[in-house]
Amino acid sequence: MLSTIPAPAPSATKPVRVLVVEGQALFGKALCQVLASDAEIEVVGDADSIANSPLRRLRPDLIVLDLDGHNQEFAEAMRTCRELAPQAKVCVLSTHVQPEVMQRCLSAGADGYVVKDILPVELIRAVKSVAGGHAYVDPRVAGGVLKRRSNGFGRTAQNELSVRETEIIRLIARGMSNKEISAKLHLSEKTVKNHISRIFAKLNITARTQAAVHAIKTGLA
Repeated sequence: MLSTIPAPAPSATKPVRVLVVEGQALFGKALCQVLASDAEIEVVGDADSIANSPLRRLRPDLIVLDLDGHNQEFAEAMRTCRELAPQAKVCVLSTHVQPEVMQRCLSAGADGYVVKDILPVELIRAVKSVAGGHAYVDPRVAGGVLKRRSNGFGRTAQNELSVRETEIIRLIARGMSNKEISAKLHLSEKTVKNHISRIFAKLNITARTQAAVHAIKTGLA
């Protein structure tokens, strides 16, 4: 089942084009209404599965993908997303708060992980964060990863970074922008950018999403 929502009139700023993939029709329509209530988000369509969604035609910037309600294996669904809509970010929506489920999704290539009991305003914030190239992971799940980490891998990773760099990568993992990190740590945005550049160089990565995944997997976040 697929429905396509007509695009609204052009605005001064280009909205984030979002496709909602949710196995439960009622919940899917509710998600569309919540997201469409924000002027900076354009819901281009909704579908009950990745297989039934015309990704190539719709060319979304971001896919909100239900983890629980589709028949495909998640890794297969992610491969389809990357093949048909390589430009799109993927934000997973799930009932699971277990860190191992989140890690499986991130390892398969997801850019964000949201638990379904999230508040509407936080969902909108998460979608915008992921669409902007920032990772977003539910803090409850990320916190669970930190508590479970007792091996030496996390400690080794932390030793590679300075105290300030560790603070910053933790905030990146929470989905915070450079401006938000700057305000929280009382640093200039230029200083934050310099720290992030050094983090990327030390960890041999090129994107904030990779930094967030690294932080979560190694227990820094």
